[in-house]
Amino acid sequence: MLCNVCKQNEAKVHLTKIVGDKMQKVDLCEDCSKEKGVDDPTSYSLADTLLGQVLPGETASAEPDQTSEAGVKCPTCGYSQADFKKAGRFGCSDCYTTFAEGLGGMLKPMHKGTRHTGKIPAALQQSRAEVQKLKQLQKRLDKAISEENFEEAALLRDEIKRMK
Repeated sequence: MLCNVCKQNEAKVHLTKIVGDKMQKVDLCEDCSKEKGVDDPTSYSLADTLLGQVLPGETASAEPDQTSEAGVKCPTCGYSQADFKKAGRFGCSDCYTTFAEGLGGMLKPMHKGTRHTGKIPAALQQSRAEVQKLKQLQKRLDKAISEENFEEAALLRDEIKRMK
């Protein structure tokens, strides 16, 4: 099996990354693994290895990577591409915009997409949904009262009491 980076030497180092139900394999020769820092556990980053190559099944971009410039930093958190390579993740949601050029193909398998959505704890999400529903019911109740539809207003009032 040949090295994925140089495509010349036999691969001796085999890395596997599983994200969700997708598996990515990176096969490196001894020279490329040393160059990427795989033999030094303190400096190795799979993101660094993946940034520098196109994995099987992906197509290479014809445009040069704009984020490889040394001076590109996120205006919000100050993260640079080197920080991303080291940590394997972005510093804030604005990093997705700052480093969008050339990272889309790599981020899709690593994350659930290329747009930052954040996370909401399940309990908080349920609580927010209940508050929204109560507000909606209250609006409908106010409308029913203003239209003098008292049967519907009574049903809505009972629904609001049941929810509280």
